[in-house]
Amino acid sequence: MTGSGTAPGLERATLDKAASENFPVAPFFLPRAWRADLMAVYGFARLVDDIGDGDLAPGGADARALGVSEADAADRHGLLDAFEADLARVFDGTPRHPLLRRLQPTVRGRGLTPEPFHGLIAANRQDQLVARYETYEDLLAYCELSANPVGRLVLAVTGTSTPERVRLSDAVCTALQIVEHLQDVAEDLARDRIYLPAEDMKRFHVTETDLAAQTTGASVRALVAYEAQRARDLLNEGAPLVGSVHGRLKLLLAGFVAGGRAAVGAIAAAAYDVLPGPPRPGKVQLLREVGTTLRGEG
Repeated sequence: MTGSGTAPGLERATLDKAASENFPVAPFFLPRAWRADLMAVYGFARLVDDIGDGDLAPGGADARALGVSEADAADRHGLLDAFEADLARVFDGTPRHPLLRRLQPTVRGRGLTPEPFHGLIAANRQDQLVARYETYEDLLAYCELSANPVGRLVLAVTGTSTPERVRLSDAVCTALQIVEHLQDVAEDLARDRIYLPAEDMKRFHVTETDLAAQTTGASVRALVAYEAQRARDLLNEGAPLVGSVHGRLKLLLAGFVAGGRAAVGAIAAAAYDVLPGPPRPGKVQLLREVGTTLRGEG
């Protein structure tokens, strides 16, 4: 971000994070209009996550852009309130934040509805109140807010949304969220959050102290392997989404599924040792998974 907090600087600080995602956000092979609209949607999703996680760039420029005073810039609840108010202006008015101004033409041009955006905000509100999940079903309900809206927005932007594709997309997006949680166990714990279901932790005799250890013990590895298989199963369930579309969109959706599969593979290759840091797949592994997904194998 630029030191002055200019609009291009605010946008760049958020949009540059796309390169670190487990999936391609707006790859070069897509039509230019799709790339622009997908980056606009990504900018919204990334910024609301950064607000909820307290990961905004230093200096308070985002808060100022939302009309939040410097004294209240650390209040995540207040920032989410201001962000939601600015979202309303996307649909009826002129947004304040440059990323939401960037989003407005996409919303209008693609006929997007407010619901998926409100879901992403609700997930980050939940993160301020809920730090532990008792059951896997509780975690799935969270993913319905935190992850699934993104896939639904991709389908809406590309004009390919149908009830069956939404169902398949939800499975893929939930899987990607679970994989990210597995990669970020230590980072999440540092924020006093645990996304491993408590009932599963009890089943595998894993305590919060085990998650805070310097090394990943056998019980933690077994738990991570169990959750990784759940993510793998969800990816396999959602993979027919790729075959339901054609052309460049097929390659994009294959990238989503392959990104999740490659990330699960990297976790497995690390023997489910996730506490030292997030296992990440290499480009060769990712390309191999893309090929497998496009062929409908695995």
